[in-house]
Amino acid sequence: MGITIHFEGKLKNNENFDLLIRKVIEFSQFENWEYFQFENDNKILERVRNDEDWDYEGLTKGIQVQPHENSEPLNFEFDKDLYIQEYCKTQFAEIETHLKIIELIKVIQDNFETLKIFDEGEFWETNDINLLKEHWENFYIAMNEAIEENNELQGPFKMENGRIIDLM
Repeated sequence: MGITIHFEGKLKNNENFDLLIRKVIEFSQFENWEYFQFENDNKILERVRNDEDWDYEGLTKGIQVQPHENSEPLNFEFDKDLYIQEYCKTQFAEIETHLKIIELIKVIQDNFETLKIFDEGEFWETNDINLLKEHWENFYIAMNEAIEENNELQGPFKMENGRIIDLM
């Protein structure tokens, strides 16, 4: 359930990391999005490959952006090999927020050696706003049906790290 943009890939090199950071900052400033850069000496990144966990532990660096108060943070957090595997849930924000995140990814995609995008709203793949709106509506229908089936369910809940739990 939900509308989430998943992305993973590897940057070309450190110069492209610096370019990506500059582009994200420029885009964020233009959109009035809050952001901050970071570097961690040792962090665990939970990752999945072929439906199996393959977590990373070590140096990370990047930038975090908050596109909308009701979306998850948009993290560009890279490991020591400049690899990233991230996602951003957008369904509690506005459709425009989803579109702007896709626009930002298009702005930075040339900095990647490889980049895979999976957009649950299918906008990345189709550029079809009506299809995205249909997914948006279907999400809320499914959420309301789940609450009707179990009136103890509540949500959404925003966790300390900014991630959002739809219902619990």
